[in-house]
Amino acid sequence: MSKETFALKQSAIDALKPSEIQTPAIPVGIALQEANDLHIWCMADKEALTKVGLDWSLVDDLPLRISACRYIQSEWQKEYQSKEEAQRDWAVESPVGYELRNELVHHFFHAFRKNSDLMSKVTRISEGDTHADMIQDLSDLSVLGLANSDALKDINLNLAVLDQAAAMSQTLSDLLAKANGDRLTDNVMILQRNKAYSYMKQAVDEIRHHGQYVFWRNEDRKKGYVSMFAKRKNNASKKATSLVD
Repeated sequence: MSKETFALKQSAIDALKPSEIQTPAIPVGIALQEANDLHIWCMADKEALTKVGLDWSLVDDLPLRISACRYIQSEWQKEYQSKEEAQRDWAVESPVGYELRNELVHHFFHAFRKNSDLMSKVTRISEGDTHADMIQDLSDLSVLGLANSDALKDINLNLAVLDQAAAMSQTLSDLLAKANGDRLTDNVMILQRNKAYSYMKQAVDEIRHHGQYVFWRNEDRKKGYVSMFAKRKNNASKKATSLVD
């Protein structure tokens, strides 16, 4: 499961036609394990499988295809989990940002009440209600407060809160960007994962097809050429349907 293995197979993966790219129908982790199991299982049947036309190079290449798919799946999971963590952190930290913004607006309206120009600036800052507005408001309030610190000192406001607002603005900006994610990057990663999965599945399907053909009357050997996950899912679906009927 290495970056080098993925790089080795990337040109072949990227060469797949759009019509050949599949979205995984089963969890990728299970598909990877089944592919690995298949590779081990079919080794004992090399003569029988090649006799009916299986290109054995697919079997030899399967571990590399598995490794490439596993690598890009791990990379995708890492990105996805990072995004989920950022969303959880945002849910905790953003209310703190909103509260600080509201407190500063409250203090500023009092401190600047005799200066119409400053009051207008605070009003404009406080008008937006989106996450992006709140983040920018913290930065703007920090700058405005530092430029008019004497008026804030007159109401005994701790000016350290202005530095806190600036720092929180940057922190929340980065956090929101991670939480929202880059849709273009997300799409590229998903497509790359689906390509790698499809490239692996091409070999898996070809090996399974030949195995099921050869061992159509030998259930002991045929079972190794069938997706057990898909079989269990299909059986469960049939059972549920029969119960409904």
